Amino acid sequence: MTPGSNLPLDTVRVTVDVAAPVRLDVSGLLLTADGKVRSDADFIFYNQPSGPGVDYRSGGGSAPDSITVDTSALPPGIERIVVTASPDAAGQSFQGVEPTATVRDAAGGAVIATFTPPRLGTETALVVVEIYLRGGVWKVRAVGQGYANGLAGIATDFGVSVEEEPPAAAAAQAPPAPPAPPVTAPPVAAPPAPTTHPVSPWLTAGANGPAASTPAPPAPPVAPPAAAPASGKINLDKGRVSLQKNQTVSLVKGGRPLLSQVKMGLGWEPAYRGRDIDLDASVIAYGPQRNHLDSCYFSRLSILGGAITHSGDNLTGEGAGDDEVIVVDLGRLPAEVTGLVFTVNSFSGQKFTEVAKAYCRLIDAASGEELVRFDLTSAEPQTGVMMAKLIRQFSGEWEMTAIGEFVKSRTVRGMVKAGSQTL
Repeated sequence: MTPGSNLPLDTVRVTVDVAAPVRLDVSGLLLTADGKVRSDADFIFYNQPSGPGVDYRSGGGSAPDSITVDTSALPPGIERIVVTASPDAAGQSFQGVEPTATVRDAAGGAVIATFTPPRLGTETALVVVEIYLRGGVWKVRAVGQGYANGLAGIATDFGVSVEEEPPAAAAAQAPPAPPAPPVTAPPVAAPPAPTTHPVSPWLTAGANGPAASTPAPPAPPVAPPAAAPASGKINLDKGRVSLQKNQTVSLVKGGRPLLSQVKMGLGWEPAYRGRDIDLDASVIAYGPQRNHLDSCYFSRLSILGGAITHSGDNLTGEGAGDDEVIVVDLGRLPAEVTGLVFTVNSFSGQKFTEVAKAYCRLIDAASGEELVRFDLTSAEPQTGVMMAKLIRQFSGEWEMTAIGEFVKSRTVRGMVKAGSQTL
């Protein structure tokens, strides 16, 4: 699976194993339609391994921890179960650590799907996958959203407010006390006026907990986090966005996903006067397993039932405005389309060092308003370039990321493998 992709479940009980080269703390949260927990009973983790319809199983360090969901036993009003993970070692990030979630039929163990979140870095906690109800059907979705502020960031996103007294102040008020029994679950605040509670070891230490014979060390201070994802993505609320390489913008405006028809305009100019530049703009569509579904280009001007169409070939690159335009009806795209990669190739063999002012821009097809722009500011002596990608997120909205990676390929066919690696 790729981030944002989903699959229907044909079994009522599924198990999600989360494995990595390091030991992970895996947890499950039961959420209502507003994306919040109801009470501490909706946190399923090492210290509270069973809840209504959801169970936690420890792998003991030699096998992955897992969350099992019985959709037939979930309480009324629970519409989503998110499975989270974080490295067990305090302060460790996912840099160099690739966790993989394997979704299985809990009865027979058959694999339903696997998902490895791409390009993790400073994140110290992760929403890996979610089991959710949509139109009366339970589905699994690959998420892969990371948080740089640890499990506290995830907890805050889902309705938990945490705060801890400074150690010095606490020490001044009372003498040292003997070790207390383990806290059974992190406290939960109910909106709209959440009550602040002490920090639970679920948020401050490895969720696998200390050995039974060793008292837990004092938890370090944890401030209420801003709950912003580590990626720091922006949206369209402030108008047109100009991207730099590897930057991402969420196609959301006013809190609502932009699910209308959009155009991807691609343009370029000859670097030297009097020379024609015959480049070909294309888009490659991918499915949940980064699998190639179809490609739209100059000799295949409509794909996916007309959800993606191409304006046709420009043979010179001369003239103002977009040289080629690809129209994408986001609302009509089949559900299996989770990623689109936009490419430009030189079939005649001209290198991008002979091209000037190459760009791509996303346009609202209804209003003609330019939403996002990416100008290619570098060039390499190659015949292909991946300009940008659109990725369907787990919440339903789309995100655009500037790529700007050069590839040795004169045709879109030679870009398929490189494009899949960007997803």
